[in-house]
Amino acid sequence: MRLSLVCGVIGHLLRLFSLAFLPPIALAMVDGEYWDAEYFAIALAASAAAGWFFGRWWPKEPTLRRAEALAIVAGTWLVIGHFGAIPYVFMGIPPVDAIFESISGFTTTGATILTDFDSHSRAFFLWRAMTQWFGGLGVIALFVVVLPRLGIAGRQLFFAEASISTGEGISPQVRGAARKLWLLYCGLTALVTVLLLWTGYPVFDAIVHALTTMSAGGFSPHARSIEGYANPQAEWILIGFMVLAGTSFPLLWRALSGRPLALFRDGEFIAYVGVMMVGSFLLAALLTGGLPDLNDLRVGAFQVASVTSSTGYASVDFNEWEDAAKAVLLVMMLIGGCAGSACGGPKVIRYLLLLKFLRREMTQVMHPQAVIPLRYRNRQISSPIIRAVITLIFLYVAGYFVVGVIVAMLEPRIDLTTAMSASLACFGNIGPAFGVAGPMGSYAGFSDPTKVLLTLAMWLGRLEIVTIFALLHRDAWRNMSWKGPEPKKI
Repeated sequence: MRLSLVCGVIGHLLRLFSLAFLPPIALAMVDGEYWDAEYFAIALAASAAAGWFFGRWWPKEPTLRRAEALAIVAGTWLVIGHFGAIPYVFMGIPPVDAIFESISGFTTTGATILTDFDSHSRAFFLWRAMTQWFGGLGVIALFVVVLPRLGIAGRQLFFAEASISTGEGISPQVRGAARKLWLLYCGLTALVTVLLLWTGYPVFDAIVHALTTMSAGGFSPHARSIEGYANPQAEWILIGFMVLAGTSFPLLWRALSGRPLALFRDGEFIAYVGVMMVGSFLLAALLTGGLPDLNDLRVGAFQVASVTSSTGYASVDFNEWEDAAKAVLLVMMLIGGCAGSACGGPKVIRYLLLLKFLRREMTQVMHPQAVIPLRYRNRQISSPIIRAVITLIFLYVAGYFVVGVIVAMLEPRIDLTTAMSASLACFGNIGPAFGVAGPMGSYAGFSDPTKVLLTLAMWLGRLEIVTIFALLHRDAWRNMSWKGPEPKKI
């Protein structure tokens, strides 16, 4: 691994990222919040300076090895998350809390340490929303579009960051594919903004919620999340767009490019919507104790769409629900959305492949000599793909358990349900948990060691764990040097 190349690419990305501080600076100036404008300006200068310093090692024609691409992706999320926390620190938030809030934003987790929403400016909330919007489709994917100098390295970074199967490609040119996804992403964000304005949302709130809806992030400028607006029309709109945020963006592009039936021919999308419909009806029935009406269905559908897509909005305080209703939400948290979407979690496609594998194994118990290939979308699924699916699901479940147990040990004042749900909410990039970390609560009461652990869990979950575990393998660090020989181009 050539550390100079890794630092050089991250430096260039960081320098480009520094421009993201301009909108909150402008808004702070318009609102007369000059101190906030200064804090964001300091963050811009620090990011640009650090980016220029490390970007000096950018090679003329970068060709990345696999380990280098993974290191750049993992490092970029960490570095940008830390520089994104600079304004928070200047605004009086302790460093550990500031990094927690920033990483939560860029990983689109939506977990927060805020307790007093009224003490912060509009520029502050705009920046929180922007961190989620940039993280929604992947910071690296954005840079592949706008930084042509990445060249072939950009292709490697795009596939190292994106959880999109090879069958989901929408263009033979990766920059073209990433550009189409971002055009779709921007278009849907603009559409959410317009529709929320139509329902009576204030302009600023509509923009912020549009940014955090399409990114499946869930940050809201209101302390009571969506409940604070008491707007049923807006809730129905947000339900629809949260479902879209958890849908494969390449699939959405095909559907909007003249092939609308592509959605209904995709097994993953059908399973994803079907599970949410069943969960919504079941949850509504449990809340009412009988046949739900339209209002009950809206409440159930909103929370199911929110946690399944890992958005994390709340239209009610589900902390107050009975255990049976909470159990439904817990199951939906474990599922996640579709591959190639903005959401976190294991993804529906992996569960489908796992179920197909288990069905084949049960069949072979009865017919040991049978040769039964696994097929999906009219293609045979190879053994390495199945192994990767099983490995990832195992790592997610093990991660939920291990982090939850450690949180319970670090926080003796909280109950086991809160500890395990906090682990699930951070590892799955969902945000709100149960107990003190519920939808109307925050993670502020946790100790600093616990916040650091949950910050790492958010980072691991967003990168789907395997990226980080692969970097821990000794082969990734073999022949490590500051500058090494350029790998052969294929």
